[in-house]
Amino acid sequence: MYAISLGDDAELRPLEPWHAEEFLAHLDRGREFIGQYIPFGTTETDLLSARAKLQLYADKRAADTGSLHGLWLDGRLVGGVLFPNFDAANGTCEVGCWLEPAATGRGLVTRAMRVLIDWAVEQRGIHRVEWVAASGNQPSLNVARRLGLTRDGVRRAAHHYRGVRHDLEVWSVLAPEWRDAHARAAHNDH
Repeated sequence: MYAISLGDDAELRPLEPWHAEEFLAHLDRGREFIGQYIPFGTTETDLLSARAKLQLYADKRAADTGSLHGLWLDGRLVGGVLFPNFDAANGTCEVGCWLEPAATGRGLVTRAMRVLIDWAVEQRGIHRVEWVAASGNQPSLNVARRLGLTRDGVRRAAHHYRGVRHDLEVWSVLAPEWRDAHARAAHNDH
C-alpha cells in the first residue's frame, strides 16, 4: 500500500486488521497515556479485540465513513491519526489522533494531520474539518493550534469519561482557510 514519509524516520501508513498484533503491542506500551482523555484503545486488551477495532475502521473505510492511519517511527508503530467520522456528501469530517509516550514531542501528529487534512480538502472536497478534544488535553489542543484551526467553542461537561465530566473544545478549519494558509506558507518559503 502507501507509506508517506513524515521525515525523521517516520512514516504514515495504513493501519489494517492484519496489524492487530503490532497494534496491541503498541497499545500495551501506551495504554494509560493514550487513555487519559479518550477511550480509544482502552478496551483492546487482546488480539481478538485489537483486530476487531482495526476491522471496524476497515469497514468504515470501505463505507467511506472513516479511516485509521498508523504512525511508524523507526519501523515501529507509535500512534496514529484517524477520521472517526467522514461525510463526503455533506463535506464534513472529524479528525483525531493518539500517540504512545515515547513518540511525543516530535511533531509527528502535526505532520501526519497535514497530510490527512490536505487529502480530505483537496482530494475529497471536504469543506469543514473538525477537531474535538477534552479541554484538559493540552497536547491535542496544541496540535489544533499549530495546524491553524479555529476554536469554535466549548461543549461544557459533554464527555463523561472515567467518572469525570470533561468539557470538549471544538476546533475547525474550512477549506478556503486551509488553502489560504498553504498559499501564505508557500509564499513565505520563497
